[in-house]
This record gives sequence, C-alpha cells and structure tokens, in this order.
Amino acid sequence: MTPAATSPHGTPEAPLLTVHGEAEIDAEPEIARISVTITARGRDRRTTLDDLTRRNTTALDLVKSYADAVEHLTTGTITLTPELTPHGRGERVRSHHGRVHLTAELSDFTALAELTTRLADLELTQVDGPWWSLRPDSPAPAQARRQAVHEALRRAREYADALGTTIAALIELADTGADHTHPGRAPFERGGRRTALAHPDEPAQPLDLEPPRLHVSAQVSAQFTMRPPQI
Repeated sequence: MTPAATSPHGTPEAPLLTVHGEAEIDAEPEIARISVTITARGRDRRTTLDDLTRRNTTALDLVKSYADAVEHLTTGTITLTPELTPHGRGERVRSHHGRVHLTAELSDFTALAELTTRLADLELTQVDGPWWSLRPDSPAPAQARRQAVHEALRRAREYADALGTTIAALIELADTGADHTHPGRAPFERGGRRTALAHPDEPAQPLDLEPPRLHVSAQVSAQFTMRPPQI
C-alpha cells in the first residue's frame, strides 16, 4: 500500500470511507446473584455476637445445602457497632448492632427461587436481588461483536456501491464501546404467595422468579479505502 493510501483523510486515488456498525442480541441469563444481610441486636456485646454467629452459620449451612446449584459463596463485611445513649453524661452503650453480608451466585434458577424464599424466612435476614448476568466466557458478547463488524462491512459496501465502486482495503477497525449487558424487563415477579393464610410453622412457598432476557450490545467503527469512483 502506498503512503498516500494511509492518509488519515484519504486521497483521490484512495478515498477514505468511515462507517459504524452496531448490534444487539438477546440472551438467556446464565448466572443469578443474591445478597444476604444477617443482623443481630442486643444490650450485651457478647450475646449480640453469639446471635450473629448463630444466624450466620444457619444461613451459610442453608446456602451450602444447595451445593450443585451454588457456584460461588463469599462473606463480605462484618460489623459489630455499639449504640450510645443520646443523652446523659459520659459515653454509655445502650445496645450493640451486628451485621454480616453474604453473596451467592447460582446457575440453577429453580433452586434460586426456593433458596431465596428460605433465606428471607430466616430470623433478621434480608435478601436483595437477584441480579442476572452472563458467564465471563459466554459466547453472546462475541456474537454481538461479530454482528457489529458485519454491519459495518455491509454499510461500507452499500456506500461504495452508491458511488459505483467497491471497497479496497481495511485501514482501521475500532471497538467504540465496551460490551453492554442489561435486562430487558423487570428482574423478577412475585407469585401468588399467600402469606397471610399460611401457618407460621409451615415453610414459605417459593417465589415465582422470571429470568429476564438480557440485551447484549456492541459497537465498532471501521475505516476503508475505496477504489476511485467515476464521478
């Protein structure tokens, strides 16, 4: 290729054509993540810590009982904080607050619905999520990138054809944005759980979780040289 052909502005002998390509595909989620917050509160520091340890052990054992469905289980921050009386002289501790955060990732969404409900049914336990995502090695982002490149090439050929010529060479291909994945609709819907009519000793009915379709997008910018058109 001659030096003139690599000019950033193109030349009459090698006109430069810049196009953009984008693609968006739908994919089924592969991983769901939930966050579990376990709390304890009491006047005595040691009793509060013992309660927190017991509840944390109960939650961990419950999550681990779904071994085949749970891919990752991690313990986050642990806090034990004294609460001081708002009035009076000196610093007097009124109570203690303890908190532990757990994060679990599951690939079995049927087990996810049951586990989420059972965790939420535990004493002083809060469950947040689920957050849906793809695996790091999912083929969906690569498929979106390929489609974006094909779209850029199709546009380049259409522009060249409109000028009565053809593209000659690829000068540059740039990824103009990181891969984006976002849910297509609400992350979950609560089913017909009749809590008010259930007996306190009966296990709670699993939530009806509806995994969303994930939108995976990719964008590229491409520069081509064209054979000189007859204008």
